[in-house]
Amino acid sequence: MLGLPETIRRSASISILPRHDRAGPILLSPIEDHRIVVHASRETWSLCMTSRGRHLRRQGDIDLVPAGEEGGYQAETACEALEIRLAPQVLEHAAFEMESGRRSGLDMRHIMKNERIVFLAMALESERKAGAPGGTLYADTLGLALATQLVSLMKPAASFASGLSPAQLKRLRDFIEAHIDRPLTIDMLAREAGASSSHLRQAFKQATGTTVHRYVVRRRLERARLLLAQGALSAAEVALAAGFSHQSHMARWMRRELGETPRSLFRKPST
Repeated sequence: MLGLPETIRRSASISILPRHDRAGPILLSPIEDHRIVVHASRETWSLCMTSRGRHLRRQGDIDLVPAGEEGGYQAETACEALEIRLAPQVLEHAAFEMESGRRSGLDMRHIMKNERIVFLAMALESERKAGAPGGTLYADTLGLALATQLVSLMKPAASFASGLSPAQLKRLRDFIEAHIDRPLTIDMLAREAGASSSHLRQAFKQATGTTVHRYVVRRRLERARLLLAQGALSAAEVALAAGFSHQSHMARWMRRELGETPRSLFRKPST
């Protein structure tokens, strides 16, 4: 398979790569992204590895492999395809923007037909071949357009409307931990979760029992407590490393949430 221009590969939402597969098993191992594989050969007979049924794949036929699932088939002849990888949060965001928040997840699809998805795949491939002059902004725009086409294929999920999915919660928690020393806004976290800001506020509290702001503050306090216990940094340095605006800001929250002061926690062993 050919590589991608750096500007497309670094897009947070979407990437595309041309596949040149020999006859035989074509395996798509589980990954974190959704995969949309558009058949680019004229005709290829294939054997489904699940049903063992024999199918004729034509140019423009689409296989959809949801994130975390394994796909593939046995090709009787060499074939070509375009493999698009789409981040799950882009699809979730599109569902909310289209007021389809009661939907979540995708089902595996084989030899699906959708002219608009094929058109978007061709646009992405043209951008790749041209050296990605539009950069990540253009690629991300095409990714959102592709996501809107996939929303109608999403299966209902009652829990999605009342809270956040486990995958969304994990992304949020990982993102907060990785960026705890930086300013975090509700809009920033909503984009990471693939939800609207208003939905995130309500759904996060339903899922965790606390507000987004309170959760972030508590994670900052835990980071500060551990750093103070290590004793390698001053209280002012710890405040900045934990994402507080200054030492007094950190001390105020410590007294309020922990009933402690930075001085009482300094070099104090963690429990």
